[in-house]
Amino acid sequence: MRHDLPEELPIRRTPSAQRSAPLPLAPLERHREELAGSAENRRSLNLPSAKRDYSPDPHRNRERRPQARNHDRANDQRPRRGSIPQQIVGLSLRDEERKVLAEVGRFRVIATRDLSETVYGNRQARMERDLSFLRQKGLVQIDSVNARRDGRGGKVERIEVVTLTRAGKDAARQTSGLPQDQQLYSGLVKPREVEHDAQIYRAYRKEADRIEQSGGTNLRVKLDFELKSDIQKAIYAERKADPDLEMADIKQKVAKDFDLPYVNDGIQIPDARIVYDLQQEERKANQDIDQGSQSGHEDIEVLTAAYSPGHLRAKAQAGFRVYASSADRASMTSKIEDDHYLMENILEL
Repeated sequence: MRHDLPEELPIRRTPSAQRSAPLPLAPLERHREELAGSAENRRSLNLPSAKRDYSPDPHRNRERRPQARNHDRANDQRPRRGSIPQQIVGLSLRDEERKVLAEVGRFRVIATRDLSETVYGNRQARMERDLSFLRQKGLVQIDSVNARRDGRGGKVERIEVVTLTRAGKDAARQTSGLPQDQQLYSGLVKPREVEHDAQIYRAYRKEADRIEQSGGTNLRVKLDFELKSDIQKAIYAERKADPDLEMADIKQKVAKDFDLPYVNDGIQIPDARIVYDLQQEERKANQDIDQGSQSGHEDIEVLTAAYSPGHLRAKAQAGFRVYASSADRASMTSKIEDDHYLMENILEL
Protein backbone atom coordinates (compact mmCIF):
# COMPACT_ATOMS: atom_id res chain seq x y z
CA MET A 1 0.00 0.00 0.00
CA ARG A 2 1.25 3.45 -0.97
CA HIS A 3 1.06 5.94 1.85
CA ASP A 4 2.32 8.89 -0.23
CA LEU A 5 -0.99 9.16 -2.17
CA PRO A 6 -4.03 10.74 -0.52
CA GLU A 7 -6.76 8.31 0.32
CA GLU A 8 -9.50 8.46 -2.29
CA LEU A 9 -13.02 9.04 -1.07
CA PRO A 10 -15.43 6.26 -1.90
CA ILE A 11 -17.79 6.91 -4.81
CA ARG A 12 -21.40 7.09 -3.61
CA ARG A 13 -23.82 5.27 -5.86
CA THR A 14 -27.06 7.10 -6.61
CA PRO A 15 -30.26 5.86 -8.21
CA SER A 16 -30.48 6.18 -11.97
CA ALA A 17 -33.29 8.73 -11.75
CA GLN A 18 -31.08 11.11 -9.82
CA ARG A 19 -28.16 10.62 -12.15
CA SER A 20 -30.30 11.57 -15.17
CA ALA A 21 -31.68 14.84 -13.69
CA PRO A 22 -30.27 17.84 -15.63
CA LEU A 23 -28.20 20.41 -13.90
CA PRO A 24 -29.97 23.73 -13.29
CA LEU A 25 -29.50 26.23 -16.11
CA ALA A 26 -27.65 29.44 -15.57
CA PRO A 27 -29.92 32.50 -15.67
CA LEU A 28 -28.75 33.54 -19.16
CA GLU A 29 -29.12 30.01 -20.56
CA ARG A 30 -32.59 29.70 -19.00
CA HIS A 31 -33.63 33.01 -20.59
CA ARG A 32 -32.41 31.85 -24.00
CA GLU A 33 -34.30 28.60 -23.67
CA GLU A 34 -37.54 30.45 -22.83
CA LEU A 35 -37.12 32.70 -25.84
CA ALA A 36 -36.64 29.68 -28.06
CA GLY A 37 -40.15 28.38 -27.26
CA SER A 38 -42.47 28.47 -30.25
CA ALA A 39 -45.63 30.63 -30.45
CA GLU A 40 -47.69 27.44 -30.33
CA ASN A 41 -46.09 26.40 -27.04
CA ARG A 42 -46.65 29.86 -25.57
CA ARG A 43 -50.36 29.70 -26.48
CA SER A 44 -50.67 26.28 -24.94
CA LEU A 45 -49.31 27.67 -21.68
CA ASN A 46 -51.88 30.50 -21.73
CA LEU A 47 -49.21 33.16 -21.43
CA PRO A 48 -50.73 36.65 -21.29
CA SER A 49 -50.77 38.68 -24.49
CA ALA A 50 -49.70 42.29 -24.69
CA LYS A 51 -53.05 43.19 -26.23
CA ARG A 52 -56.42 42.88 -24.54
CA ASP A 53 -58.26 39.77 -25.67
CA TYR A 54 -61.93 40.37 -26.51
CA SER A 55 -62.60 36.70 -27.21
CA PRO A 56 -66.10 35.64 -26.09
CA ASP A 57 -64.64 32.58 -24.33
CA PRO A 58 -65.49 33.27 -20.65
CA HIS A 59 -63.11 30.64 -19.26
CA ARG A 60 -60.01 32.10 -20.85
CA ASN A 61 -60.76 35.67 -19.79
CA ARG A 62 -62.18 35.00 -16.34
CA GLU A 63 -58.93 35.57 -14.50
CA ARG A 64 -57.53 38.31 -16.72
CA ARG A 65 -60.48 40.70 -17.09
CA PRO A 66 -60.09 42.64 -13.82
CA GLN A 67 -56.53 43.60 -14.78
CA ALA A 68 -57.41 44.31 -18.42
CA ARG A 69 -60.24 46.67 -17.42
CA ASN A 70 -58.32 48.34 -14.61
CA HIS A 71 -56.38 50.92 -16.61
CA ASP A 72 -54.76 53.93 -14.98
CA ARG A 73 -55.57 52.99 -11.39
CA ALA A 74 -53.87 56.07 -9.97
CA ASN A 75 -56.19 58.46 -11.81
CA ASP A 76 -59.27 56.28 -12.08
CA GLN A 77 -61.73 57.20 -9.33
CA ARG A 78 -64.58 55.03 -10.60
CA PRO A 79 -66.00 52.40 -8.31
CA ARG A 80 -64.75 48.92 -9.07
CA ARG A 81 -67.09 46.25 -10.40
CA GLY A 82 -67.14 44.36 -7.15
CA SER A 83 -68.41 47.43 -5.24
CA ILE A 84 -71.50 47.89 -7.43
CA PRO A 85 -74.39 45.77 -6.21
CA GLN A 86 -76.46 45.92 -9.39
CA GLN A 87 -76.14 42.57 -11.17
CA ILE A 88 -77.26 41.39 -14.58
CA VAL A 89 -76.66 38.00 -16.19
CA GLY A 90 -73.87 37.34 -13.75
CA LEU A 91 -72.13 40.68 -14.42
CA SER A 92 -71.58 43.84 -12.42
CA LEU A 93 -72.11 46.96 -14.51
CA ARG A 94 -70.56 50.33 -13.78
CA ASP A 95 -72.62 53.50 -13.71
CA GLU A 96 -71.50 54.54 -17.19
CA GLU A 97 -72.35 51.14 -18.64
CA ARG A 98 -75.84 51.18 -17.15
CA LYS A 99 -76.28 54.73 -18.45
CA VAL A 100 -75.28 53.62 -21.96
CA LEU A 101 -77.84 50.80 -21.92
CA ALA A 102 -80.56 53.15 -20.68
CA GLU A 103 -79.90 55.95 -23.16
CA VAL A 104 -79.50 53.69 -26.19
CA GLY A 105 -82.60 51.74 -25.17
CA ARG A 106 -84.72 54.88 -24.96
CA PHE A 107 -83.62 56.27 -28.33
CA ARG A 108 -82.93 53.00 -30.22
CA VAL A 109 -79.77 54.37 -31.86
CA ILE A 110 -77.13 56.87 -30.66
CA ALA A 111 -73.88 57.95 -32.28
CA THR A 112 -70.78 56.99 -30.30
CA ARG A 113 -69.52 60.57 -30.48
CA ASP A 114 -72.65 61.72 -28.61
CA LEU A 115 -72.25 59.01 -25.98
CA SER A 116 -68.65 60.08 -25.52
CA GLU A 117 -69.76 63.65 -24.88
CA THR A 118 -72.84 63.13 -22.71
CA VAL A 119 -72.09 59.95 -20.74
CA TYR A 120 -68.29 59.97 -20.57
CA GLY A 121 -67.42 63.67 -20.58
CA ASN A 122 -65.40 63.25 -23.81
CA ARG A 123 -63.27 60.45 -22.30
CA GLN A 124 -63.10 58.54 -25.55
CA ALA A 125 -60.77 55.74 -24.41
CA ARG A 126 -62.95 54.92 -21.42
CA MET A 127 -66.05 54.77 -23.61
CA GLU A 128 -64.34 52.46 -26.09
CA ARG A 129 -63.33 50.06 -23.30
CA ASP A 130 -66.87 49.91 -21.94
CA LEU A 131 -68.47 49.48 -25.36
CA SER A 132 -66.04 46.68 -26.16
CA PHE A 133 -66.99 44.96 -22.93
CA LEU A 134 -70.75 45.39 -23.52
CA ARG A 135 -70.41 44.13 -27.09
CA GLN A 136 -68.34 41.14 -25.95
CA LYS A 137 -71.15 40.23 -23.56
CA GLY A 138 -73.75 40.49 -26.33
CA LEU A 139 -75.55 43.54 -24.92
CA VAL A 140 -74.86 46.13 -27.64
CA GLN A 141 -74.19 46.21 -31.34
CA ILE A 142 -71.90 48.78 -32.96
CA ASP A 143 -72.33 49.64 -36.65
CA SER A 144 -70.70 52.08 -39.03
CA VAL A 145 -73.13 53.58 -41.55
CA ASN A 146 -72.88 56.10 -44.37
CA ALA A 147 -74.08 59.63 -43.72
CA ARG A 148 -76.61 61.17 -46.07
CA ARG A 149 -75.15 62.75 -49.18
CA ASP A 150 -78.11 64.97 -50.20
CA GLY A 151 -76.42 65.71 -53.49
CA ARG A 152 -73.15 66.70 -51.84
CA GLY A 153 -69.92 65.51 -53.43
CA GLY A 154 -66.70 64.46 -51.81
CA LYS A 155 -65.90 61.62 -49.47
CA VAL A 156 -68.80 59.90 -47.78
CA GLU A 157 -68.78 60.41 -44.03
CA ARG A 158 -69.09 57.32 -41.84
CA ILE A 159 -71.05 57.45 -38.58
CA GLU A 160 -70.50 54.92 -35.80
CA VAL A 161 -73.71 54.15 -33.91
CA VAL A 162 -74.76 51.92 -31.01
CA THR A 163 -77.95 49.87 -30.65
CA LEU A 164 -79.06 47.32 -28.08
CA THR A 165 -79.45 43.62 -28.67
CA ARG A 166 -82.44 41.81 -27.20
CA ALA A 167 -80.29 40.75 -24.27
CA GLY A 168 -79.16 44.38 -23.90
CA LYS A 169 -82.77 45.54 -23.86
CA ASP A 170 -83.54 43.09 -21.06
CA ALA A 171 -80.43 44.24 -19.20
CA ALA A 172 -81.45 47.90 -19.59
CA ARG A 173 -84.90 47.13 -18.21
CA GLN A 174 -83.40 45.51 -15.11
CA THR A 175 -80.52 47.89 -14.41
CA SER A 176 -81.46 51.35 -15.71
CA GLY A 177 -83.93 52.38 -13.02
CA LEU A 178 -86.19 53.83 -15.73
CA PRO A 179 -89.96 53.93 -15.17
CA GLN A 180 -91.80 50.81 -16.27
CA ASP A 181 -93.84 52.83 -18.77
CA GLN A 182 -90.65 53.96 -20.54
CA GLN A 183 -90.50 52.13 -23.87
CA LEU A 184 -87.16 50.54 -24.75
CA TYR A 185 -85.96 49.49 -28.20
CA SER A 186 -83.40 47.14 -29.69
CA GLY A 187 -82.00 46.48 -33.14
CA LEU A 188 -81.11 48.72 -36.06
CA VAL A 189 -84.05 49.62 -38.33
CA LYS A 190 -84.16 51.81 -41.44
CA PRO A 191 -80.39 52.15 -41.99
CA ARG A 192 -80.96 55.00 -44.46
CA GLU A 193 -82.50 57.06 -41.65
CA VAL A 194 -79.88 56.29 -39.02
CA GLU A 195 -78.20 59.68 -39.24
CA HIS A 196 -81.51 61.48 -38.71
CA ASP A 197 -82.57 59.13 -35.90
CA ALA A 198 -79.23 59.52 -34.12
CA GLN A 199 -79.67 63.30 -34.16
CA ILE A 200 -82.87 63.00 -32.11
CA TYR A 201 -80.75 62.24 -29.06
CA ARG A 202 -78.74 65.43 -29.57
CA ALA A 203 -81.95 67.48 -29.81
CA TYR A 204 -83.27 65.75 -26.70
CA ARG A 205 -80.17 66.65 -24.70
CA LYS A 206 -80.59 70.33 -25.54
CA GLU A 207 -84.27 70.28 -24.58
CA ALA A 208 -83.65 68.21 -21.46
CA ASP A 209 -81.15 70.77 -20.16
CA ARG A 210 -83.68 73.55 -20.72
CA ILE A 211 -86.51 71.61 -19.06
CA GLU A 212 -84.44 70.66 -16.03
CA GLN A 213 -83.24 74.23 -15.59
CA SER A 214 -86.90 75.26 -15.51
CA GLY A 215 -87.66 72.77 -12.75
CA GLY A 216 -88.90 69.78 -14.75
CA THR A 217 -88.01 66.37 -13.32
CA ASN A 218 -88.39 62.67 -14.07
CA LEU A 219 -88.04 63.01 -17.85
CA ARG A 220 -89.53 60.26 -20.03
CA VAL A 221 -89.28 59.88 -23.79
CA LYS A 222 -91.85 58.74 -26.34
CA LEU A 223 -90.47 58.24 -29.83
CA ASP A 224 -92.65 58.53 -32.91
CA PHE A 225 -92.90 54.71 -33.02
CA GLU A 226 -94.84 54.72 -29.75
CA LEU A 227 -96.84 57.85 -30.55
CA LYS A 228 -97.97 56.50 -33.92
CA SER A 229 -99.03 53.23 -32.35
CA ASP A 230 -101.06 55.01 -29.66
CA ILE A 231 -102.69 57.30 -32.23
CA GLN A 232 -103.65 54.41 -34.51
CA LYS A 233 -105.25 52.61 -31.58
CA ALA A 234 -107.18 55.76 -30.67
CA ILE A 235 -108.41 56.24 -34.25
CA TYR A 236 -109.54 52.62 -34.40
CA ALA A 237 -111.40 52.98 -31.10
CA GLU A 238 -113.16 56.14 -32.33
CA ARG A 239 -114.21 54.50 -35.60
CA LYS A 240 -115.52 51.48 -33.75
CA ALA A 241 -117.48 53.67 -31.34
CA ASP A 242 -119.07 55.76 -34.13
CA PRO A 243 -118.73 54.23 -37.64
CA ASP A 244 -120.64 57.14 -39.21
CA LEU A 245 -118.14 59.73 -38.08
CA GLU A 246 -115.98 61.22 -40.85
CA MET A 247 -112.29 60.32 -40.76
CA ALA A 248 -111.27 63.98 -40.76
CA ASP A 249 -113.39 64.57 -37.66
CA ILE A 250 -111.94 61.50 -35.98
CA LYS A 251 -108.38 62.65 -36.65
CA GLN A 252 -109.09 66.13 -35.33
CA LYS A 253 -110.54 64.70 -32.14
CA VAL A 254 -107.61 62.33 -31.65
CA ALA A 255 -105.15 65.14 -32.36
CA LYS A 256 -106.79 67.24 -29.67
CA ASP A 257 -106.75 64.35 -27.20
CA PHE A 258 -103.01 63.88 -27.76
CA ASP A 259 -102.33 67.63 -27.81
CA LEU A 260 -100.91 67.39 -31.33
CA PRO A 261 -101.42 69.81 -34.25
CA TYR A 262 -103.74 68.94 -37.12
CA VAL A 263 -102.16 70.39 -40.27
CA ASN A 264 -102.94 69.71 -43.94
CA ASP A 265 -105.60 67.11 -43.12
CA GLY A 266 -103.21 65.09 -41.01
CA ILE A 267 -101.98 64.70 -37.45
CA GLN A 268 -98.43 65.99 -37.16
CA ILE A 269 -96.37 63.58 -35.07
CA PRO A 270 -92.99 64.71 -33.69
CA ASP A 271 -89.82 62.65 -33.70
CA ALA A 272 -90.00 62.50 -29.92
CA ARG A 273 -92.11 63.76 -27.05
CA ILE A 274 -90.45 64.55 -23.73
CA VAL A 275 -92.81 64.05 -20.79
CA TYR A 276 -91.77 65.47 -17.43
CA ASP A 277 -93.11 66.20 -13.96
CA LEU A 278 -93.84 69.79 -13.02
CA GLN A 279 -93.15 71.59 -9.80
CA GLN A 280 -96.09 73.42 -8.28
CA GLU A 281 -94.72 76.85 -9.20
CA GLU A 282 -94.29 75.86 -12.83
CA ARG A 283 -97.79 74.34 -13.01
CA LYS A 284 -99.28 77.65 -11.94
CA ALA A 285 -97.15 79.65 -14.38
CA ASN A 286 -97.80 77.41 -17.39
CA GLN A 287 -101.02 78.57 -19.02
CA ASP A 288 -101.00 75.78 -21.62
CA ILE A 289 -101.40 73.04 -19.01
CA ASP A 290 -104.43 72.34 -16.87
CA GLN A 291 -103.99 73.55 -13.29
CA GLY A 292 -104.67 70.07 -11.96
CA SER A 293 -102.03 68.48 -14.17
CA GLN A 294 -98.77 67.39 -12.62
CA SER A 295 -96.86 66.80 -15.85
CA GLY A 296 -95.98 68.63 -19.01
CA HIS A 297 -94.47 67.70 -22.35
CA GLU A 298 -92.32 69.11 -25.12
CA ASP A 299 -92.36 67.86 -28.71
CA ILE A 300 -89.12 67.89 -30.70
CA GLU A 301 -88.49 67.40 -34.41
CA VAL A 302 -85.24 67.04 -36.33
CA LEU A 303 -85.35 68.42 -39.87
CA THR A 304 -83.00 67.41 -42.67
CA ALA A 305 -82.33 68.66 -46.16
CA ALA A 306 -83.90 65.44 -47.50
CA TYR A 307 -87.37 66.71 -46.51
CA SER A 308 -89.54 68.17 -49.24
CA PRO A 309 -90.45 71.89 -49.00
CA GLY A 310 -94.05 70.99 -48.08
CA HIS A 311 -92.88 68.66 -45.33
CA LEU A 312 -90.52 71.29 -44.00
CA ARG A 313 -93.27 73.89 -43.84
CA ALA A 314 -95.71 71.53 -42.15
CA LYS A 315 -93.19 70.57 -39.47
CA ALA A 316 -92.09 74.15 -38.92
CA GLN A 317 -95.72 75.29 -38.57
CA ALA A 318 -96.64 72.49 -36.17
CA GLY A 319 -95.30 74.30 -33.15
CA PHE A 320 -92.68 71.70 -32.31
CA ARG A 321 -89.23 72.55 -31.00
CA VAL A 322 -87.49 72.13 -34.36
CA TYR A 323 -83.78 71.36 -34.76
CA ALA A 324 -81.41 70.91 -37.69
CA SER A 325 -77.66 70.60 -38.16
CA SER A 326 -75.74 73.55 -39.59
CA ALA A 327 -75.22 71.68 -42.89
CA ASP A 328 -78.93 70.89 -43.19
CA ARG A 329 -79.92 74.46 -42.32
CA ALA A 330 -77.80 75.74 -45.19
CA SER A 331 -79.46 73.34 -47.64
CA MET A 332 -82.98 74.03 -46.37
CA THR A 333 -82.64 77.77 -46.78
CA SER A 334 -82.85 77.48 -50.56
CA LYS A 335 -85.91 75.20 -50.35
CA ILE A 336 -88.01 77.54 -48.25
CA GLU A 337 -86.36 80.82 -49.20
CA ASP A 338 -89.77 82.47 -49.48
CA ASP A 339 -90.51 81.63 -45.83
CA HIS A 340 -87.59 83.25 -44.07
CA TYR A 341 -89.52 83.41 -40.80
CA LEU A 342 -89.63 79.61 -40.70
CA MET A 343 -85.84 79.42 -40.61
CA GLU A 344 -85.77 81.70 -37.59
CA ASN A 345 -87.58 79.06 -35.54
CA ILE A 346 -85.24 76.21 -36.51
CA LEU A 347 -82.70 75.64 -33.76
CA GLU A 348 -79.20 74.38 -34.48
CA LEU A 349 -78.02 71.03 -33.18
